[in-house]
Amino acid sequence: MEKFNTLKSIPAYLPIVNVDTDMIIPKQFLKTIKRTGLGKSLFFEMRYDDAGNPIQSFILNQEPFNKSKILIAEKNFGCGSSREHAPWALLDFGFKVVIAPSFADIFFNNCSKNGILAIVLPEEKIKELAEFSKNKKEIEVNLEEQKITKGDNQPIEFNVDAFQKDCLIHGLDDIGITLKKSENITKFISNQKTRTPWLF
Repeated sequence: MEKFNTLKSIPAYLPIVNVDTDMIIPKQFLKTIKRTGLGKSLFFEMRYDDAGNPIQSFILNQEPFNKSKILIAEKNFGCGSSREHAPWALLDFGFKVVIAPSFADIFFNNCSKNGILAIVLPEEKIKELAEFSKNKKEIEVNLEEQKITKGDNQPIEFNVDAFQKDCLIHGLDDIGITLKKSENITKFISNQKTRTPWLF
């Protein structure tokens, strides 16, 4: 998992409440267990028409939002089924930060485990950041300082769980966290081989 510290981008704003994981990545794309290749199908039913052509009115089909790394969303983002493919698709498209007034719990946790910083902000702050998206202006997210800076020099502070913050800053997913304990695991297995050799 890539380390996260600061990120600067023109944000993309999706003004839709209750975006569920099926809207993020429809069920027909869940056959793969790979984390790559899903970005092209992100928000598939909103991005493409029945013939598979891009719908130009959808924000992620427009410049510069097709290269955005920050997504501004609305309430209850990531609700519905607990498919981990949803954060995979967002990350593969290029999003590394999702900001919303609220998230579904499982989706929120899946984000941090896959290298996406999910930030909860009040609705008035979402509206404020949406204006920067509409005006195609960059914002910067600083995880270490827990601040979002923008052109008006009035940073927005955000809260983040200390454990999730540490994992994102150091690029540690569940496997990475386990590997940090590899020396202790090796010692434990060695001791078990001595104590209970019949198990090996």
